[in-house]
Amino acid sequence: MTLRQSVVLFLAASCVAGAAWAQPAYDPLKTFAPLTLPAPPTTLRTGSGAPGPAYWQNRADFNIAAKIDTTAHVLTGDETVTYTNNSPEALGVLWFQMDQNIYRPDSRAGAFGGAGRRRGDSSSTDGYQIDAVTVNGKPATTVVSDTRMRIDLPAPVKGAGGKVQVHVLYHFTIPGLFGGRMAWEPNKSGDIYDLAQWYPRLQVYDDVRGWDTLPYLANEFYLEYGAFDYAVTVPGDMIVAGSGALVNPNEVLSPEQRARWDRAKASDKTVMIRTPQEVLATPPAKGTRTWRFHMENTRDVAFTASRAFVWDAARINLPGGKTAMAQSVYPPESVGEGAWSRSTEYMKDAVERFSKRWYPYPWPNAINVAGPATGMEYPGIVFDGINDKAKTLFFISAHEIGHSWFPMIVGSDERRDAWMDEGINTFIDVYESDDFANGLYGPKRDGEYAPEAAGTPADQIAELLKDPEAPPILSRADTVREKYRHPVTYFKAAFGLTLLREDILGPERFDPAFRKYIADWAFRHPKPSDFFREMESAGGEDLSWFWRGYFLNNWTHDMAVTDVVNDPAKGAASVTVENRGQLLLPATLRVTLQNGQKRDIRIPVETWMQTGKHTYAIEGGPVAEATIDPDHRLPDADRSNNTMKAH
Repeated sequence: MTLRQSVVLFLAASCVAGAAWAQPAYDPLKTFAPLTLPAPPTTLRTGSGAPGPAYWQNRADFNIAAKIDTTAHVLTGDETVTYTNNSPEALGVLWFQMDQNIYRPDSRAGAFGGAGRRRGDSSSTDGYQIDAVTVNGKPATTVVSDTRMRIDLPAPVKGAGGKVQVHVLYHFTIPGLFGGRMAWEPNKSGDIYDLAQWYPRLQVYDDVRGWDTLPYLANEFYLEYGAFDYAVTVPGDMIVAGSGALVNPNEVLSPEQRARWDRAKASDKTVMIRTPQEVLATPPAKGTRTWRFHMENTRDVAFTASRAFVWDAARINLPGGKTAMAQSVYPPESVGEGAWSRSTEYMKDAVERFSKRWYPYPWPNAINVAGPATGMEYPGIVFDGINDKAKTLFFISAHEIGHSWFPMIVGSDERRDAWMDEGINTFIDVYESDDFANGLYGPKRDGEYAPEAAGTPADQIAELLKDPEAPPILSRADTVREKYRHPVTYFKAAFGLTLLREDILGPERFDPAFRKYIADWAFRHPKPSDFFREMESAGGEDLSWFWRGYFLNNWTHDMAVTDVVNDPAKGAASVTVENRGQLLLPATLRVTLQNGQKRDIRIPVETWMQTGKHTYAIEGGPVAEATIDPDHRLPDADRSNNTMKAH
């Protein structure tokens, strides 16, 4: 979701009273103790972190017809889902996610604090209204519990490939702006509907927990993959943009729009499909139109609809000569070269670079929507703010479409491990911001979102590490308080991966390992232990000390130069360095000689495996001073002791 909230949130979390913080003594046996990861390796999830020969995953294929009543703001749906049970067990029930029930006044999320909607808004709806449920054509018994629905099967669906078909008729009132991740709002050119969580979706049944039925409180989704065919019926003057490919353009687009679309498919420059002038000249609706979409190998679909949309598009060039389409839809007031008129350019650039650097984009379209559900991501489509401009629009667009990789391609469990999508995605943002237009909007670093905080991103993270109330990254996502959600889940996780790439493994080891992780787990369900094992095995490094200190705990990092001695009689010099924090990181010791020469000494973490102090003999002449971490790359808790002059 969006990063805009983080301006205040990170600073709030990092401003910890320095006087209240005290550094405990370093204990090497604690840092280097044998690490048992949360899940042991098996034939399903191997010691190398890759899926094993026995790995299985269930599947959900959907066929949905939806209609929007734009007067009552009600969506009516007719859903058929074919569920394939690839597990080794027969299943007597199916569990569905009922996310619209978060808007009921008695929802668990309401007691939790209204999360999942615009915070502080107590507006409500009746949630999902289930009109009928059948299983293989026969009426089924259901139990609804908050944001979950259990469907009792007349006969268990067999394992190892058994199938069952469920038909659900339903409707719900579409939330207004309080909807947060999905909503509708008025616009002078026509109401805008951002529709997500708009159909009952399958919970995941996996090898770790069986049915994973966490209620929808604040954090996002964990979903099965499948193929989707869906149809959306709306008033005839509305444009619909949705996940996947539009399969009936001849029925819903004018001849001129189809011709422009064909030009856009061959263009690296943005082509207008529907102009602002055409939006204003569109006559009132006559009847309805049904827009039909298809999407393969996806865990979800979402769409937007409005008569207000300006629409543009351009070709995305993918590895291997493949192509896709970048698109943007936005109301006329968002037009402008400093605003949404560059949105498609941003989307095209981000998808091309992420595809080249990490893993090819797998879907036919990447769509950016200006509407009420600001800063939210779904496969092939993202929702951003009508008033976003320049750097803000670029950052948010790149971040949200970056979620195509995490968690839309690499299907992690956001409700339990939000850092595996938000943190990893924030990490890949860094390089897109560096690359776009030679860094026009870069650098995108942690400090970019806490401008009042002094120092480098490492210095800001150091303040977070000193906060005794800050939770570890591996905390269950719903337990992380709002004060720490962005600082820990997004920024600490992202900064940790930056450390891993740039200071621990180096790009030459990190990048192939990270690409292997993505490829191995594309359209599958990795857990934290899988990620840790894969980065160790493919990266060629035992990282147990790093996972323990940075991810499983909120330990501090602190190194100090404690002695710089010149011995003219012996023509020798020495520098003593101490490790005082429980979190270890490779560091650079920069020694400046009296003749002005500088010498960098690499300090590996193994230096501290048995002791917290090490003395280096320095050759080449007397020393003037020595500094640990001279470039402020590491989150050092106390920089006042990082430099010492010779005596």
